[in-house]
Amino acid sequence: MSNLKAIIFDVDGTLADTERLGHRVAFNQAFADAGLDWNWNEELYGELLTVTGGKERIKFFINKYLDDFKLANPDKYIADIHASKTRHYVELVNSGKLPLRQGAASLIKSALKNDIKVAIATTTTWENVETLLKSQLGAGSLDWFSVIAAGDIVEHKKPAPDIYLYALNKLGLEAENCIALEDSRNGLLSSIGAGLKTVVTTNGYTKNENLSEAELVVNKIGTEAKPFKIASGYNYGQSYVNLTLRPLHNSPSKYGQMLKLPAS
Repeated sequence: MSNLKAIIFDVDGTLADTERLGHRVAFNQAFADAGLDWNWNEELYGELLTVTGGKERIKFFINKYLDDFKLANPDKYIADIHASKTRHYVELVNSGKLPLRQGAASLIKSALKNDIKVAIATTTTWENVETLLKSQLGAGSLDWFSVIAAGDIVEHKKPAPDIYLYALNKLGLEAENCIALEDSRNGLLSSIGAGLKTVVTTNGYTKNENLSEAELVVNKIGTEAKPFKIASGYNYGQSYVNLTLRPLHNSPSKYGQMLKLPAS
């Protein structure tokens, strides 16, 4: 039986429900700044979320929907729009309009009190992570996390396992000593690809995705007063994601060895 030594969190959709009223809005504001008439409504953005990474998402949108939109230097153009989008997103987060999901702060604090490390593995930028944590958990909260693996720090983004493998390496831990919290199919493929047991907390964009590889799928992290609803998996008698879910970590996994995912 291995001991649970670290919890590795995704950010967007997992720690905070940032996509619909955060990133999507910031993208549209950046498009307006650039004089573009592009508008990513909620339905379209749900489709675009299958592509991880903001710059990658813009490129996918152009290639799929804008056949006549030609650029001399597309990488720089996209990078400039994404930088503008990040500025708008930071402003939204600092306004307090994007709180952490219910139970997230309590789980982080409980882990630290019980000498369990917390880490982050996300495709969003370092600046986005820093702003969210400071605005919701306080100025010193970055120091709570033993590792913050974010953005372009690895070559291949989720669903490739690179970002989780990077986090595990920096933690100095084996996958069997950790558990991941994710919210989406791409995130789940990334975490189990690194050999991690994974709990998925869904949101409006991901609740209907195929999450069958997860050990447990619930609609939120939850609290004792406001418990989660189980979509699949066994909760070991618990009503919210907390450290008494250690039996889940110690139980036989659905996946006994690392999945081999193609680089993307």
